[in-house]
Amino acid sequence: MIIGRVEIPQRPVMKRTKFSITRENRSRDYVPDGFISFSDEEVEGITQPYNDALVISVLINKTHVKRILIDPGSLANIIGWKVVEQLGMLDQIIPTTWVLNGFNMACKTTKGEITLPVNAAGVVQHAKFYVIDGDMKCNALFGRP
Repeated sequence: MIIGRVEIPQRPVMKRTKFSITRENRSRDYVPDGFISFSDEEVEGITQPYNDALVISVLINKTHVKRILIDPGSLANIIGWKVVEQLGMLDQIIPTTWVLNGFNMACKTTKGEITLPVNAAGVVQHAKFYVIDGDMKCNALFGRP
């Protein structure tokens, strides 16, 4: 049964978009609360603008967890099932099912969600993570919409 249709253009369709990139001039003396910043000495030798992935390590539940990807385009914090298992917190997972869509429209179903204390640079915040079971290149992903 066909319940709808999509028209496919018969000729090539191209759309041109103009964009420009500007940088805000901010004072290094003022850093808003909750932001992580780097001093001039820490960024010495790094070519600007910097477009590589930002991978950090933080304390999660008083355990040093490496390979955490900061994803500025993601809306969710994601953590692997194996990481939660190694933290010894499987009993704190709240069973919920969500379908997460990736940038390539690949879907992954969550096993649940868990709230964990995250200590980054001496600041402790409780963050909600969606737990997925499967192969991840990193241990966790911090989403920053």
